[in-house]
Amino acid sequence: TERHDALQYEEGLVMLTTYGTLIADVELFASLTFSYLILDESQAVKNRNSKRFEAAGQLNARYRIAMTGTPIENSIADLYAQLSFVNPGFFGTFSDFKRTYPGISDGSAATETKEELQRVISPFILRRTKKQVAKELPEKSEMILYCEMLPEQRKIYDEYRVLFKSKLSGSFEEGNAGRSTFLAIEGLMKLRQVCNSPALLKDGNYPNASTKLDEIMVHISELKEQHKILVFSAFTTMLSLLKSRLNDLGVDYAYLDGTTTGDERQEQVQSFQKKEECRLFLLSLKAGGTGLNLTAADYVYILDPWWNPAAEAQAIDRCYRIGQDKHVMAYRMICKDSIEEKILDMQAIKKELAESLIQTDGNILKTLNKDDLLKLFD
Repeated sequence: TERHDALQYEEGLVMLTTYGTLIADVELFASLTFSYLILDESQAVKNRNSKRFEAAGQLNARYRIAMTGTPIENSIADLYAQLSFVNPGFFGTFSDFKRTYPGISDGSAATETKEELQRVISPFILRRTKKQVAKELPEKSEMILYCEMLPEQRKIYDEYRVLFKSKLSGSFEEGNAGRSTFLAIEGLMKLRQVCNSPALLKDGNYPNASTKLDEIMVHISELKEQHKILVFSAFTTMLSLLKSRLNDLGVDYAYLDGTTTGDERQEQVQSFQKKEECRLFLLSLKAGGTGLNLTAADYVYILDPWWNPAAEAQAIDRCYRIGQDKHVMAYRMICKDSIEEKILDMQAIKKELAESLIQTDGNILKTLNKDDLLKLFD
């Protein structure tokens, strides 16, 4: 009842709501006509088949605006969905879109095709970078922190590398494309886990031999008295291992992952931002990569890289925001002679495209052929 009463609006009223509320009360919202409909963090409607996208599309407004720092998180389909919300019917169906721009959905499109799509969408996009709108921000330095695997860690890594290269070669010889893709994904995931710590593997009782944990603990010990630090990982199990080490030393920290509830999330943010004794914030890359303002930090560590550098850039920018008055130092931790170096190489190949609006599919495995996949396990 209170919600319905609140919607008895007058001209000039600004109405704020959540995507969850929009879905729950979509019929009520759809019965109204708004002057402006603005989606903040509009990547929330990136899935054109989702209830969020469907609900947002039912609202009546004279003008529609979608605001996001990550217009493409997974694939070009994200951009298609958001532009279809802003300008319904502009691209036609997704099948029409793929026919018009062949290869664009799997990253294999020709340069001319990508440039044509860029020209078509550019009149509808106002893009502003931090350098353009926040000239007062201090410098930001990004560096690679290379780590040598511990002997026991290297032994396990090489065992898995050889095992999955053999499995993958056999699968290709059998002509089983589906199984080959599955094996590649499984093998790459396990190699990434070993680069963090073999203890992350679920198919054996492996030791916690981690050069990254050893290295970051040295950095934390040196920095925590004078600086505040963000630590990101795609693996919550890796964060748990780091938490254990911090607990042993009595180091205070905040923590956030996908299971952190709304109220607790805010408490963790406030604890890190306001409490002098809280020097670290451990965050899962997915849960902490967007929607947070953590300007108390001036050091950022990405424990494990992944294909698309955009997610890492978003994580680093949690502290590189308006209000930051310190020089930000960001480190990507990379194990030498590992899959992580190969990921860096692929990020470099994507760099030019990543800096434009149109990025390749986040699942880069779709663009790799047999030889490319096998080289990942060399």
